[in-house]
Amino acid sequence: MKTLTFLAITLLSGAIAGTLLGLINQVIVEPYIDKAIGIETQREINAGKIIDPSQQLQYRMWQKGGEVAASTIYGISLSALFGIVFVYSRNSLPGSNNKKKALVLTGIMFVVLFLIPTLKYPANPPAVGNPDTIYYRESLYVGFIAISGFSSLALALLYIKKLVKNINRPSKSKENIAIPVLLYVIIMGSAYLLLPPNPDRITIPIDLVTNFRIASAFTIGIFWGLMGIILGSFWDILKPHETSKIASI
Repeated sequence: MKTLTFLAITLLSGAIAGTLLGLINQVIVEPYIDKAIGIETQREINAGKIIDPSQQLQYRMWQKGGEVAASTIYGISLSALFGIVFVYSRNSLPGSNNKKKALVLTGIMFVVLFLIPTLKYPANPPAVGNPDTIYYRESLYVGFIAISGFSSLALALLYIKKLVKNINRPSKSKENIAIPVLLYVIIMGSAYLLLPPNPDRITIPIDLVTNFRIASAFTIGIFWGLMGIILGSFWDILKPHETSKIASI
């Protein structure tokens, strides 16, 4: 393994995908956030609170600029995890090249780390939620992600182990994958039922919240797809899994 090459393409892939996510969110997600904040601001004005529009606009501009930087960091952090998982699972993933293999893995990680947790704790725009419960809500969401992530990792290792044992028995492959998938469904179904719901009620139009959630899921899906394409393409070109050969004199 060419360690430096692996680190470079992994972190660079995450940085590029994360930056693109931040830029895409400016067009697709931020308009819904602006509307939600506008509703909340109007409520505060109706309640007698004095709002400085210029100060609020300046703060929102700062937020939007910071989102791009935060998305870049978000991309790098997730690509570090993705790169490690890809190294250990690459030979077991379907696909004729590393780009296709990476896309398969990003699809799985999108479902496990985002889509499944979102079904239990869907994203809400900033105007939704009591500030006093933010840490409680974040702990519930992170806890659900941890359950999904660690259980899927453990079951994937179980699948790979059984796959290696039955390497000469192709007919067993479908049976092998059915067991961990079923166990994952049972684990996450139990977690879904046992963990408490989001404690805050929605106080803005539900269609705005729904559109925000769809837009957020869409851009996160794009992010994972981009990271798979970028890392897989770099991998096919630079081949970090191949060890360097020292020429004999």
